[in-house]
Amino acid sequence: MINYLWDFVFFSFIGWCTDEIYYLITEKKIANRGFLTSPFSPMYGFGAVIIDLVFYSVRDLYWAVLIGSILLLGILKFLTALFLDKVLHFKMWDYTNLPLNIKGYICVPIVVLWGFVALVLVSFVMPIMKIFIILIPTWLSLVITLGIIFIMLIDTIGTFITIFKLQKHLKEMDDVSKLIEEDAPETPTEELKEKYNKLMLTNNIFRRRLVNAFPDMQSVSYAEHLANIRVRLNEIKESNLKEYENIYTNEDEKPFAYGLNFNKLFWLFIIGSFCGTVLETIWAVATLGHFEFRVGLVYGPFIPVYGGGAVLITLCLYKLYKAKDVIIYIASAIIGAAFEFFCSYFQEMFFGTVSWDYSDTPFNIQGRTNLMFALIWGFLGLVWVRYLYPWCSKLIEKIPKKIGNRVTIALVIFMIFDVIMTCAGLQRADERSEGIPATNVFAEYLDEHLDDDYLQMIFPHMTNVDTGVNVGDTDANKK
Repeated sequence: MINYLWDFVFFSFIGWCTDEIYYLITEKKIANRGFLTSPFSPMYGFGAVIIDLVFYSVRDLYWAVLIGSILLLGILKFLTALFLDKVLHFKMWDYTNLPLNIKGYICVPIVVLWGFVALVLVSFVMPIMKIFIILIPTWLSLVITLGIIFIMLIDTIGTFITIFKLQKHLKEMDDVSKLIEEDAPETPTEELKEKYNKLMLTNNIFRRRLVNAFPDMQSVSYAEHLANIRVRLNEIKESNLKEYENIYTNEDEKPFAYGLNFNKLFWLFIIGSFCGTVLETIWAVATLGHFEFRVGLVYGPFIPVYGGGAVLITLCLYKLYKAKDVIIYIASAIIGAAFEFFCSYFQEMFFGTVSWDYSDTPFNIQGRTNLMFALIWGFLGLVWVRYLYPWCSKLIEKIPKKIGNRVTIALVIFMIFDVIMTCAGLQRADERSEGIPATNVFAEYLDEHLDDDYLQMIFPHMTNVDTGVNVGDTDANKK
C-alpha cells in the first residue's frame, strides 16, 4: 500500500513537472498548467498506480505491458475528458486537430507514447523506486504521502467549486449579453455593457488561474464569453507586467533570457548560489568571530541550497509582487524551510552526510530546519521578490544574446562537472576513512587534489551520519 501511495504522489508531481517543461519548451513561459492549484496532476498518479498494480508482476512481458498500458491509460484519459465534458460542461483539452483522435478526447499517437513511457516506468523506474521506499521509515512515508494526498483532496474540492462558479459566472455574462442584443428597455445598454465588462474582470484568483492554466479550455455552452474573459485577463496581465519588467511586442526585440525561461532560472541559480556563499561567510564571522570557507561544491563559491531556494521562491512567488508584504513573507518562510528540510534529507539519504544540524535549537524539525531560519527565509524571500529579482532579471537581460547563450552553456557544463567531482570527492573520502586504497588513476587524482585537508577546509560542518565525524577528519576516522 505504501508503494501505491508513493506511486500516486510521486508521479502526480512528475506528471505536473513534465507538462510544465513541455509548456516551457513550446511556449517559452512558466505557468501552472495543472488541473489543481498545487503542483500535482492526479491523472498521472492514478495512471501510475494502475500500471503498477496490474503490470508490475509481469513487467518482463514487454509487449503485454505496452499494449495493456496503451489500453488502460487511453481509457482513463477518455473517461476523464468525458466526465469533464458531460458533467462539468468544460473541455480542458481538445485533440480534434490531431490525427487519429476520438471525439477530441484522446489522440492515438499520444496514447501510444504513454504506453512506451509506462513500459519504461514499470520495467526500470519503479523497481529502483521501491528500493528507496524501503529505506524510508514507514511512519514517515505515511505522514508525507497522506499529508500530500490530503492537500490534493482539498485542492480538488476547491477546483470543482471553482469550475461550478465559473460556469455560473459565464451564464450570468450570457444573460447580460442577451439583454444587450435585445436592447432591453428596462435597463440602459451602456449600463449592461459596463456590467458585462466588470464580469470579464473575474476577480477571483482561482478562476483566473483556471482560465490561464488551460488556454485551450472550452465551455460547451459559453465559449464566446470564456474567450472574452481570457482576452481581458491577458490585457490585465500585460498591464501589470509593465510595472515589473519591460514589455516587447516584437519577438526579435526581446533580449537574452527574457521572461522566465531556463536561461533566466539558471542564472538566478548561479546568482543565488554565490550570494549564499557571501551570506554564510558573513554569518560565520558574525556568530563565530572568525573567517571560514562555507561552500556546497568543491570548485567555486557556490552553495546550491541558496540557488535552488532562489529559483523555487521565484517560480512560486514572482507573480505575487503586488501582494502584501506579509503574504510574501509567510509564503517565503514556508517554502524556504520546506526546501531546506528536503535538501538535508536528500543529502543524508543519498550521501550519508549532513551539512547542518539544528537539533539543539528551539522549534526545530528533526534538526533539518527550525523556526528561526524559517523567519530568515521569509525575510530573504521578501527582499528577493520585492527588490533583488526585478533588478537581477533586468541585469541578466542586458547580456548580449550570443554571449549569454554561450556563457550559459559553458556554466551548465561546469556546474555538472562540479557536482560530479563533488560527489566523487566525497565518495572517495568515505573510502579513505575505511582504509580503501586508490585502485585507478581517477581515485589517485582525487586523493591528490581533493584530499581530506581540502575537504575539511571547504566543508567544515559536513558530518558523516553513521560515525558522527566531520568529512575529511583523518585523525578522527583513524580512531
